[in-house]
Amino acid sequence: MAREATGEKVRPLECKPVDETLPVAAESRSPLYPSRIPAEFALQAGKVQNLRRAAARLHGLKIPAGAIFSFWKNVGRPTPARGFVPGRELREGCIIPSIGGGLCQLSNALYDAALTAGFELVERHAHSRIILGSMAEAGRDATIFWNYVDLRFRPPMDCQLEVKLTVDDLVVCFRGGRPVPRKMGKVVSGARPMEAAAIGSCESCGMVSCFRHLEPGSGPCTGITAWLVDAWGPEYGTYLQAHRKAEDWLFTPLDSRRLKLGPYRWRTEGFAQVRQAPLTVLWRSLRSRKLAAQGAVRQQALLQFDERLARNYARRIPPEAMHLVVSQNLLPTLWRDGVLGGRTFDVLMTRLPLYELEATLDRAKASHPESRTLADFRAEPELVALEKVALAAARHWITPHRTIAALAEERAVQLDWQIPAGNTHRQRGNAVAFPASTLGRKGAYELRAAARELGLCIQLSGPVIEDAAFWQGVETIPAGEDWLAGVAAVVLPAWVEHQPRRLLAAVAAGVPVIATEACGLSGVPGVITIPNGDPKALIEALRTVFATC
Repeated sequence: MAREATGEKVRPLECKPVDETLPVAAESRSPLYPSRIPAEFALQAGKVQNLRRAAARLHGLKIPAGAIFSFWKNVGRPTPARGFVPGRELREGCIIPSIGGGLCQLSNALYDAALTAGFELVERHAHSRIILGSMAEAGRDATIFWNYVDLRFRPPMDCQLEVKLTVDDLVVCFRGGRPVPRKMGKVVSGARPMEAAAIGSCESCGMVSCFRHLEPGSGPCTGITAWLVDAWGPEYGTYLQAHRKAEDWLFTPLDSRRLKLGPYRWRTEGFAQVRQAPLTVLWRSLRSRKLAAQGAVRQQALLQFDERLARNYARRIPPEAMHLVVSQNLLPTLWRDGVLGGRTFDVLMTRLPLYELEATLDRAKASHPESRTLADFRAEPELVALEKVALAAARHWITPHRTIAALAEERAVQLDWQIPAGNTHRQRGNAVAFPASTLGRKGAYELRAAARELGLCIQLSGPVIEDAAFWQGVETIPAGEDWLAGVAAVVLPAWVEHQPRRLLAAVAAGVPVIATEACGLSGVPGVITIPNGDPKALIEALRTVFATC
């Protein structure tokens, strides 16, 4: 075979995170969807899916100086079990459906960039036909076919390969020191391609009697939306029902409404397909029972679940899903694995971005260095960076949380908080309800300072986690079954609060609420909003509330 011509054994190379500080030696960019004919969509969507799978194998590949890069050694055999699907393949003058079809766009781009960078070419084969407007017209194409038609080259310097799919383009880039232009080595090549001609396609040529013809799936299509969700919230549930279409797919941990099991109350009716992940949910449930309610170990375990659920969904997303709506906790894994490439996507924001969350906790820790909890967990820097880049690429951030929406600026889709039905006939008292565990991030230090200054009685709803003697010198009482009975106000001076459900219940009951901007309720009637970490502002707000009692 041509591969054996050099007599060298070629091994798969190692992938590492891309070092973006390295200079760009060469780049090739090509459109993902050159045709906008609806009848061609299925094969083009399949091609893009195959490019996603191959890009995930090549992105970050480190190629030492003098080592031989082999396309097939690093991509591997394109099979359905490995996530490859029918895509566009040029064979004998026709574009036909083929498992792994479309990978030639990637080999073309690699060859184009290798030529620009001056790499030594070891093996390259031209296509049998030239598609008008393709790289073949410029002689910069390289066809591949498992497992005997390969693309191989050798760089004269250490370099790293960057392969990514934007919404519109395939981008291939070699990073490393710019090489000195050199003469090409001997190239093992196929026959000279035939002249450019019109190319037929199984999706639109109309020759249904051809032995290569495959019946199209469901007819012309221009893409669907896949909803990849996890934890349910009433605002997000309403948004989903208002925006889903009959052809959309829903991915949910469990169909809890139908099974009457679990907290995932997403409405599943009206979707073309509903996919669940029961084994992943069972794994999380069993694992969670062995973990404490707070702490770094629990947070690490939750991140592992997010990764497992994201990959469970990713394996089953149809190639025709051109747009995704993704729960935020699944985003880093989907971005790292290349699932979002070639697609637009929106994010259901269930918390602050990790970079902003950790910066907020750092500020809180600086204000309260004695806290045992404010520095007990930080995510891995790679995870923080992945989420930040993915959020920057998202089309919209969808959230009812005012502070999170403000971070997204014009990309925010601001939802209305859903206020539950409440009983407004409770008797008011003098206690202040603190609807959280005693944690620094929930504003326990600020509330303790205000309670000591004003001589308040604090009603506690959760365990004291900071320190057993934390509330020494402050009168405290436990919350009863009706936790809003006998309270003058509900106060949550939190540094971090993503799900202010108890505050909304207080608003519904007509009980005054004092909350920081971190609670995301700015502008909600009945809520007094104060800055984060400001005991003086909290004291003034409490005085105002008690003056009106």
